[in-house]
Amino acid sequence: MIAILKYNAGNTTSVENAIKSLGYAALVTDDVSLLKSAEKIIFPGVGEASSAMKYLRKRGLDEVIKNLEQPVLGICLGMQLLCESSEEGDTEGLGIFKTKVRKFPLKDIVPHMGWNNFTAVNGDLFQHISIENDCYFVHSYYAELCSEIAATTNYILPFSAALQKDNFYATQFHPEKSSLTGLQILKNFLEL
Repeated sequence: MIAILKYNAGNTTSVENAIKSLGYAALVTDDVSLLKSAEKIIFPGVGEASSAMKYLRKRGLDEVIKNLEQPVLGICLGMQLLCESSEEGDTEGLGIFKTKVRKFPLKDIVPHMGWNNFTAVNGDLFQHISIENDCYFVHSYYAELCSEIAATTNYILPFSAALQKDNFYATQFHPEKSSLTGLQILKNFLEL
């Protein structure tokens, strides 16, 4: 079973529909026992960092996430919360990825919204994906470049489009909204 983390800050329906279109069963849940027993976990995200972290901490999900051993995929805000900290609401993150989340500097061209390709790709999520492939981004905050990068892109400045460390994977873009490229990335994750 694929668990999609419910934490009142995710686009869970889009993610669930994408997973089902690939032929997998998915369940949206915040039940700790189901999360711990799931084959894979998707940590989606649309929302604001500080309120999302408060929700996770209040329910003890922050510690559950940090201790998961199966593959975990953070998407957009989910990726940002897996980082050390975010400037959005001066938020302490889960610290899986050793990088900080910053706000894009130019207000008149933020958020970064729309299709963008990669400047580099690497790792398990990007099998059959090249830098020419486009994915859909919508965000005002970005993860700084770091040693755990799986993909980079450029909007105003270069930033981490995807991260990977141990069993944790993350994308700043929305694979569930990124057409065939996004479905391939989700398929790659589900086949890990």
